[in-house]
Amino acid sequence: MNEGTADRVIRVVAGIVLLALGWGEVVTGTLGTVLKVLGFVPLLTGLIGWCPLYAVAHISTRGRSEKDAVTAR
Repeated sequence: MNEGTADRVIRVVAGIVLLALGWGEVVTGTLGTVLKVLGFVPLLTGLIGWCPLYAVAHISTRGRSEKDAVTAR
């Protein structure tokens, strides 16, 4: 897990918005199709709390208290 709570919420909301724009046919054509596909990326990474690009770049947006809560389990 390398995403903090705020990061996860933003990703889930962004994913839902992108999917709504594409699947709701607010945006049509090629861009609409791209939004239909790309909307799943932030949605899924936000839901699982892990971003592969963050892992490769050794980035974490989790705060200290979030890290401590996970290790305390």
